[in-house]
Amino acid sequence: MRRGPDAYVASYLLAALGGNSSPSTKDIKKILDSVGIEADDDWLNKVMSELNGKNIEDVIAQGIGKLASVPAGGAVAVSAAPGSAASAAGSAPAAAEEKKYEKKEESEESDDDMGFGLFD
Repeated sequence: MRRGPDAYVASYLLAALGGNSSPSTKDIKKILDSVGIEADDDWLNKVMSELNGKNIEDVIAQGIGKLASVPAGGAVAVSAAPGSAASAAGSAPAAAEEKKYEKKEESEESDDDMGFGLFD
């Protein structure tokens, strides 16, 4: 089975998390083979050239910063700093939406009996 670049990046990260600070193409192929993925040399070389010699923590931090600016259909943006204003502001719309949902539920329940009960 062939996969896109995400499998190669994930394999690189797994190797780095396992203690190998500079995984080789052989290490990545071994990880991919262990889960039944046939390594594509073009993808492998591309990922290796992009990540080789870089600190994984720095790469992840840069990626989180880039993802924070991506619109996600009304979802609250991820903030790189915990407890920042973005996360505090994001909780208010979620609470308002929850209240709206609760009010809607209550009105549906009151309409169900239409003023009389089954055993009245």
